[in-house]
Amino acid sequence: MFIILSYEFNKGDFMPRRKMQRIVHRPPLYTEFKPVGIRRSSLDSIELSIDEYEAIRLADNIGMNHNDAAEEMEISRSTFSRLIENARKKIAEFIIEGKHLQIDGGNIHFRGNIIKCNSCGHMFNTNFENKILKCPSCGSDNLVDLAGGFGHGRCCSNNNKGRRR
Repeated sequence: MFIILSYEFNKGDFMPRRKMQRIVHRPPLYTEFKPVGIRRSSLDSIELSIDEYEAIRLADNIGMNHNDAAEEMEISRSTFSRLIENARKKIAEFIIEGKHLQIDGGNIHFRGNIIKCNSCGHMFNTNFENKILKCPSCGSDNLVDLAGGFGHGRCCSNNNKGRRR
């Protein structure tokens, strides 16, 4: 005798696990790259997430080992390894196939921020608690909040309270 069990699945029964928010030191200064001499509109695009960018920065630019870099981003070592592998693949594709590379997206929060003065070009590091209204170099109020360009600010300040800095 066999007993057959059936179960009907509703769409909401199996939701993927929510991704952990990754901590990024500060926003990238540059967010788009393309081959010289080719119009942007004629290129295929690749998106490098901000957390993949941070993995490249920590491992390949600064030279951190994967354990320390994962700790810095407040993620597991295996998650960091997946991030760095995906980032390197995308960067190789960008260089070898000549695509447009855009840095954007990801489930992240910034530890710090960069403010850029559009009048004199001066850039300075800051945190989210200090509001800077004038450029310390030229006194202009024509400032760009780079973290704000990614939709971050108050959320990063709230998520950094009590965290290692």
